Amino acid sequence: MHILLVASAFNSLTQRVHVELRDHGHTVAVELALPERPLAEAVRRHAPDLVLAPMLKTAIPREVWAAYPCFIVHPGPFGDRGPSSLDRAIQRGADRWGVTVLQAVEDMDAGDVWASVDCVVPPVGKSDLYRGEIADAALTAVLLAVERFASGTHTPRPQGPAHAEYTPVRIRPYLDQSVRRIDWHADSTETVLRKLRAADSQPGVLDVLCGAEWYLHGGHPEGGLRGAPGELLATRAGAICRATTDGAVWIPELRRRRAPGRPPTYKLPAVQALGDRLPSLPELAAPDSADPRRRTWTDIGYREEGSVGVLSFSFPGGAMSTTQCRRLLDAYRQACARPTSVLVLGGQRDFFANGIHLNVIEAAEDPAAESWANINAIDDLVEAVLTTTDRLVVSAVAGNAAAGGMMLALAADEVWCRAGAVLNPHYRLMGLYGSEYWTYTLPRRVGAATADRLLGEALPMSAASAHDLGLVDRVVDCGPGDFAAEVGRLAARLAALPGSPSRIAAKKAELERQECGEPLAAFRERELTRMRRTFDEPDAPYHALRRAFVHKRRPRSTPPHLGLAATTAARAAAGADRSTRTRVTGTALDDLSRRPDGWYQES
Repeated sequence: MHILLVASAFNSLTQRVHVELRDHGHTVAVELALPERPLAEAVRRHAPDLVLAPMLKTAIPREVWAAYPCFIVHPGPFGDRGPSSLDRAIQRGADRWGVTVLQAVEDMDAGDVWASVDCVVPPVGKSDLYRGEIADAALTAVLLAVERFASGTHTPRPQGPAHAEYTPVRIRPYLDQSVRRIDWHADSTETVLRKLRAADSQPGVLDVLCGAEWYLHGGHPEGGLRGAPGELLATRAGAICRATTDGAVWIPELRRRRAPGRPPTYKLPAVQALGDRLPSLPELAAPDSADPRRRTWTDIGYREEGSVGVLSFSFPGGAMSTTQCRRLLDAYRQACARPTSVLVLGGQRDFFANGIHLNVIEAAEDPAAESWANINAIDDLVEAVLTTTDRLVVSAVAGNAAAGGMMLALAADEVWCRAGAVLNPHYRLMGLYGSEYWTYTLPRRVGAATADRLLGEALPMSAASAHDLGLVDRVVDCGPGDFAAEVGRLAARLAALPGSPSRIAAKKAELERQECGEPLAAFRERELTRMRRTFDEPDAPYHALRRAFVHKRRPRSTPPHLGLAATTAARAAAGADRSTRTRVTGTALDDLSRRPDGWYQES
């Protein structure tokens, strides 16, 4: 079928639906629902068999749903309605939730139901849950609904008392800040965590801190520290620790409340956001080991199981600042000093990495200089992985990865990816040529022609498609909460294989041959020369695109590459026909990024 995705933004779930439908052989196009762009006209232009809305904050107009079958993906179980469905589920402590695919009608979320799938709700933030268990349930429901629609024989289930299995409808109003507010002198740690998690990553919890109003983003328990409720106790890795009535919580990020007439604000590491307002607090080192019995938080952890070392990291939004890259590099070097034969690099769940930290760069006094420092810091980390020759390194990609974060994963000997992850191995939507040794690692895995196509198309891809191309070595089909244990089992088996020592010896010999021919430093120098030129040019598209991304400005129109219907087979054919394509390297890449309509994506 030809399916049109209508969405408020090309966010993580929209991307996930996009790649999965393509993998199932459908042609898929995207149209963003923008205020000044008539949606009905755009839908008529696409002439779809089905309109599907994975994430839509506005109602589909009558003239659209009356003329075309329109399915809405609602993050709630059968009978649930309202704009804050998932937020309320987390805040009230639900242990199960669901996703419903229903047909658009006049009343919001009131149409007939084509599929509904339940899922567990682990104690994680809303954005993590949304990209994990909710996205998995949504894809199961979407594929089932599309299959039922295509059959022409399925009768959807009405929401109403006339149905034999009537379920009372629950219309939940918007969850505003009056309900989200934390009472630090009354709320327990568990209550505070539920409120913080329900608001992560948007809209945050509005609070007063150090004499100003801030939105709090993210929340993790701390079991060892105590203080007066609401008191700031310590810092760690850019986060602040704040006391509750019976413990404390770690808050990684803050966003200043927007003042009237002032530009939109954006999230920053809490310590950086507070700046001079932050009182003198102890900076606590990360715990020596990831002891599951100790309730505390750290964004980088290391553990060993026999011959396997696991270096996990989890940075908010997958962004990696200069400081975070340097701390992860230090931890990587310490891990390499341990007597292991396999080193797993990756988080426990959610994002792997998305490259340089655009928010921190935007907040810097000199964004060009900070961009340069950040790209060199992540290059140093990638270089360390590429030049590790005394053990096998595995990138364990539990969640989405993009741009430099994807290239970090490719630096390892093997890439293991959870089946639900979405990968974006490209840079041009941010007006960048890219670094992280991509000119070495990407063609090495998929060939020069396919590397050019991936960079030029700038489209997301599924783990399964990446595996077919050779970008990923193993797809791990499991839920988000099971990924770490499954990776540990596979890594132990890899370490025990009789052929692993010879593989380690072979990779060392291969690197020595590479250095005698075209050394890795040459790839880095060429990439950074291009990046430096972009950073230092005030009128380079990167600076405007970065500001648009950080301030969440909507594009004026749907980016052209999203409006083109595509299937996996069609894209592969286009990549094979090199006579009709321009090589996306050199100045061609700059030309593609110089667009006036703002090519960027939200995650």
